[in-house]
Amino acid sequence: MAVSVFASFRPLPERSGEFLDAMGTMVRSSRTEPGCLRYDLYESEPAARYHLFEVYADSDALKAHRGSAHYRQYRRTVPGMLAGPIDVVVLEPIDVQA
Repeated sequence: MAVSVFASFRPLPERSGEFLDAMGTMVRSSRTEPGCLRYDLYESEPAARYHLFEVYADSDALKAHRGSAHYRQYRRTVPGMLAGPIDVVVLEPIDVQA
């Protein structure tokens, strides 16, 4: 069963460019992973908040993502660029379109 993840970020204003560069690398690398079905970065207005919507083929694909070198690098660097913790929610499907 597919696994979806929604993560939200609020970068420090002075680190927003650096944050977007790091996230660009993360998006490109994650999209090449076997089992990664979606990996999309969004911005919300008016505050500079960013959101990732991720979909994996199954829980093994999510586990592989979290073990990847680019994910480990992201976890080491991105939190220091943020005004608060990353808000991550693993979503359970109720009514999804195939």
